[in-house]
Amino acid sequence: MHDLRKAARSAADLATDHLACVAEGPVWRPVPEADRTWLTRQPLPAGGRPLTDLLDEVRDRILPYPMGNGHPRFFGWVNSPPSPAGVLTAPLAAAMNPSCAGGDHAGVLLERTAVRWLAELVGFPHRTGGGLLTSGASMATVVALATARHQALRDQGHDVRETGLYGQRPLALYVSAEAHSCLRKAAELLGLGTRHLRTVPVDAAFRMDTGELRRLIAADRRAGVRPFFVAASAGTVNTGAVDPLDDIAVIAAEHGLWYHIDGAYGALGILAQDAALRYAGLERANSLALDPHKWLGVPVDAGCVLFREPAGARDAFSLVPPYLRDDDAGELGWFSEYGTEQTRPFRALRVWATIAHLGRDGIVRLVQHTSALARTLAELVEASYDFELLAPTVTSIVAFRHRPPNLDTDRVEALNKAIPAAVQRRGRTFLTGTQLSGAAALRACILHPDTTEDDLALLLREIRVAAREVTA
Repeated sequence: MHDLRKAARSAADLATDHLACVAEGPVWRPVPEADRTWLTRQPLPAGGRPLTDLLDEVRDRILPYPMGNGHPRFFGWVNSPPSPAGVLTAPLAAAMNPSCAGGDHAGVLLERTAVRWLAELVGFPHRTGGGLLTSGASMATVVALATARHQALRDQGHDVRETGLYGQRPLALYVSAEAHSCLRKAAELLGLGTRHLRTVPVDAAFRMDTGELRRLIAADRRAGVRPFFVAASAGTVNTGAVDPLDDIAVIAAEHGLWYHIDGAYGALGILAQDAALRYAGLERANSLALDPHKWLGVPVDAGCVLFREPAGARDAFSLVPPYLRDDDAGELGWFSEYGTEQTRPFRALRVWATIAHLGRDGIVRLVQHTSALARTLAELVEASYDFELLAPTVTSIVAFRHRPPNLDTDRVEALNKAIPAAVQRRGRTFLTGTQLSGAAALRACILHPDTTEDDLALLLREIRVAAREVTA
């Protein structure tokens, strides 16, 4: 125990020193060949090593090569810096090491509060048992879609858990052209396939076109295909767009569709100033996916799925073997009855600690600060002579393009494809690219509480320098 205590203190110092120095170093750096070889080709050790030796290797060969998302000038993908409270409590959850499948212990009980707090933050109606923490929105989507599939076939008089999808009338799903790939993966995984996965076009603001949604539903009904599920986005990963949630809720109700909202990144955007109207209708969904490990900064992994009615998920998943049956578990049963995981980690401690540390007011400040910076970046882009804004900025993502004068369309396309890697190599900031309307685009996602307007100006300068390097 003495060795563990000594090493634990050293690990705490390592973590603290790492976080304290992140902003002073490069955002990202390539891994030298010697360390790459060590990271990927270590032989299985025959004998063990002291904990202090392991920490030395972590210090020298792992901590110097982060992904970059802890840095205030990291604008890539949708990856946040870790919350201090989450970093602090993660080792404590590991020290307890419970399985949060169920039972009467702190990990299970605290998850009830963590889930309820998330629902309250975004204004989703929550009944006890109406949600659980997952590894992320991808798994949350699988859980939600499986629940919707179970209910749709039960309404047709079939038990999908017994008969599967054999011989059933085809079921159609509707997702936006800007929908996250996890929806397609979930449809494939659950045997629904992609033949009847309908991609709904988007409008000029990259929001789902509800007129096209109605047209696709009508066409499927005429063809004998049953519409059963529609997924809207509350903050897409490409542009941060929020679909017309209330209008989609009306269509879902008219046609008896399960209404799911992917709010993995953007659901917390409802807390930004003057954002409530944009999110109207979120509270009408049957299910909502959101990721505390995105905007909220809970250390990975921490996703969540919320249900309007919890009984549906339990009907779809509950299968309690005799050795785990607990007649004292109460009306709600075990968390493992509401999803795919049996052994479940103690995610709730990191979620609870992050929310408790920030409080609602602190979370609102974080969302408003990062959203305001995104609007500032959009204004800088629009005011420039060589950048072009590609989409309205409604959350904390800015989609734009570098367009130097006197470059033709093909050269602009090639340049914008090459810019992200060139910016990353320079190490002063981090940017990623995407495709919008079939063309290469740049996107900056702002999630770090310490990002400043100076960092935004530096980002644009670095893009210009990288572009000159590429063209040279």
